[in-house]
Amino acid sequence: MTTNLTQEMPQDQRFLVLFDFDETIINENSDDAVVRALPDQQLPDWLINSYREGHYNEHMQKVLAYMAERGVPKDSIQSAVETIMPTPGLLVLLQFLQNHQQDFELAVVSDANTYFIRTWLERAGVCHLFRKIFTNPASFDASGRLVLLPFHSHSCKRCPDNMCKQVILRDYLAGRQKERGGTAFQRVFYIGDGANDICPMQALGPRDTAFPRRDFPMHRLLMEIQTSQPAQFKANMVPWASGEDIVDCLKKVLEER
Repeated sequence: MTTNLTQEMPQDQRFLVLFDFDETIINENSDDAVVRALPDQQLPDWLINSYREGHYNEHMQKVLAYMAERGVPKDSIQSAVETIMPTPGLLVLLQFLQNHQQDFELAVVSDANTYFIRTWLERAGVCHLFRKIFTNPASFDASGRLVLLPFHSHSCKRCPDNMCKQVILRDYLAGRQKERGGTAFQRVFYIGDGANDICPMQALGPRDTAFPRRDFPMHRLLMEIQTSQPAQFKANMVPWASGEDIVDCLKKVLEER
């Protein structure tokens, strides 16, 4: 599901900044955090063991159904999401980007879901900064169960069946260029942490920058690719531990004008 958040933003920003959500904007996985809303704060083994590789969205649908069966109310889920800590320095980064809104367009590309992401961003007071949120649709049905759906179908063999972030990124770049009268973004910055943030790296060019969270899977995998298949990865790589590391890099970009 794509959420279009505001029409009030400047239309001619030079740079696009894409954020993953889990363990990038927030400092843990929102799917793990929400399990704390259960009475015993953990899932039964049978449910944990039912997970199939590449079918995480399907697994999370079962988790949310189980939580509804256990009587976990909406406000408990909302509270579990709202109290997740941001990643260190992330709010500093978002404040910097807000101060330079004329230069940076922001979007979220995440395998979490609309309810978790919007709930957290609204609580943090930063939802208005993002032009689009690309994530799996989720909403409460009449019985009070949070129902999760896949984002899209695609033919990429590397990605989980519900989401290929490279397809999302390429479609968004093409669509925005058209909307902007043929003007492409000068540079794309991609901030992530996980293995599913590797596929969209193939859509980045030599002027773009990948920001993998230091010592997380995305960072380790990109280092392996740089060694074994250097032609596969054209962008610059700047590992980060705190949002302030990214601010330092973006400040230099603004000084280059």
